[in-house]
Amino acid sequence: MEAETLALAQEIDFSMWGLFARATITVKFVMIMLIGASVWSWAIIFQKTISYRLARREADQFDHAFWSGEPLDGLFDQIGAQPEGASQKIFAAGMIEWRRSHRTDGGLIAGAQARIDRSMDVAIAKENEDLQRGLPILATVGSTAPFVGLFGTVWGIMNAFIEIAEQQNTNLAVVAPGIAEALLATGLGLLAAIPAVIFYNKLSADSDRITGGYEAFADEFATILSRQLDS
Repeated sequence: MEAETLALAQEIDFSMWGLFARATITVKFVMIMLIGASVWSWAIIFQKTISYRLARREADQFDHAFWSGEPLDGLFDQIGAQPEGASQKIFAAGMIEWRRSHRTDGGLIAGAQARIDRSMDVAIAKENEDLQRGLPILATVGSTAPFVGLFGTVWGIMNAFIEIAEQQNTNLAVVAPGIAEALLATGLGLLAAIPAVIFYNKLSADSDRITGGYEAFADEFATILSRQLDS
């Protein structure tokens, strides 16, 4: 009996593709969904990693130009009113409001400082929204993928026991394939969830640091303009 069971087990394809091919339609759908979620998560991870690196590089370059001693009006004329970089956009928002706050006789309209701060805050909020885009998807995958995989496992095991009852056979060669197919869904769920959770935490921290740099720059810039307003 043991030799017969061993022979039957050796004939079963326990590869990933073999387990997927034998799974029920519901479990196959769960597996495909989890694989798609994993691919989507990795695409977001690579895209955000590259975009954050570029954002930090742009911020460093603009910070060097800002503190180089060049007049602010000259720097603004160089980058224009609609620059590409995030730090440049925040600077441009403040400078545009600064220039709009001057009357034709050269005097300043009341409340200029508050309007400048508000303009830069709006620009920072827009950049922060761009930095955060895609991260909720990682959070969703990280929190739901294990449960989706567990659903596939429960469904697969249920069908495995149904097959056992129909065949009236508890032979390992009958039980093992169904259990293996079911557990594959849980494995795929964890495979999708673990990287999503890890990189969500990392990318969220990176986003907060970049946004904090924007806010620090806006405060420094507002301080410089405040001195000019007071003078």
